[in-house]
Amino acid sequence: MFAEIARSSYIAFSRVLGRRLFQPTCAASAKQLCSSYRFIQAQSLRKKSEKMPMFETIAKGNINSPDYALYFKNNCGNVISPMHDIPLYANDDKTIYNMVVEVPRWTNAKMEISLKTPMNPIKQDIKKGKLRFVANCFPHKGYIWNYGALPQTWENPNHIEPSTGCKGDNDPIDVIEIGYRVAKRGEVLQVKVLGAIALIDEGETDWKIIAIDVKDPLASKLNDVSDIDQYFPGLLRATVEWFKIYKIPDGKPENQFAFNGDAKNSDFATSIIAETHKFWQSLINQSNVGAPDIACQNITNRNSEFVIGKEESLKILQEAPDGGEVEEVLDTVDTWHFIHLK
Repeated sequence: MFAEIARSSYIAFSRVLGRRLFQPTCAASAKQLCSSYRFIQAQSLRKKSEKMPMFETIAKGNINSPDYALYFKNNCGNVISPMHDIPLYANDDKTIYNMVVEVPRWTNAKMEISLKTPMNPIKQDIKKGKLRFVANCFPHKGYIWNYGALPQTWENPNHIEPSTGCKGDNDPIDVIEIGYRVAKRGEVLQVKVLGAIALIDEGETDWKIIAIDVKDPLASKLNDVSDIDQYFPGLLRATVEWFKIYKIPDGKPENQFAFNGDAKNSDFATSIIAETHKFWQSLINQSNVGAPDIACQNITNRNSEFVIGKEESLKILQEAPDGGEVEEVLDTVDTWHFIHLK
């Protein structure tokens, strides 16, 4: 009988002890599980935000009509200006830049950030009342790189550039992206600057910044203009040739270059970009800079005289015309022009 009592006491004691030991173990496990869940959830949200583009585009008007316009929104859903509201620098070290793609490689439609339209959508250039298409000059088809602009830059037409002796062309600075991928119109790429070519277009300095998408497989191997011929043999020569002859089919003379068409290095290019960024800052923050033909409405530059509210920027998008008379794109757009330089 004594053995039975001892056995019962031992079982009861074990159960109590087991509960006491098990309770904190369960609590710790639950806490650990909850913590793990929060970690997984945070990781999932982080990955989702990494995949989510910082900017999106909204098309208004019919394509191939003068009313076609590609507006921009940020990831908060606010209508923004690609020229004034997208930051020039894509990282804190100011070594990576944002590029707004206006014309994807191999295409001909001359699309550009519209300086005169509020919120600066991308629109097709119009010449002599007709939508403009760039001619194909043998052996090239359309643009031979992704072509676009660096936001928050401005080539000041009142400033004579010492290195070229010519004034700026009153546009954001142009950039050609040489990576393998054909980008989309309105896409915002993060690019590494490699160099610059100084085109002299009708007496104005028209910089062409050479860059590569940081996601390109060769981006890590290219750090300066001297690296381009090693990995893209012939591209620099073809680039100068393209800019020299692309207006000749329209009856214009060949374009000229500063520095005999030689590309300047990345340090020179970044100094030119920094200078045009300062010109843009004076443009956006002062109403007396002397560029009344540039629409400077923006929603992010609080020191700007042209900053507007988010509701007003949305109204500009909503009131942009839809539809529009579609122009027939003639098959002559695909004509190959054989140019013989003297």
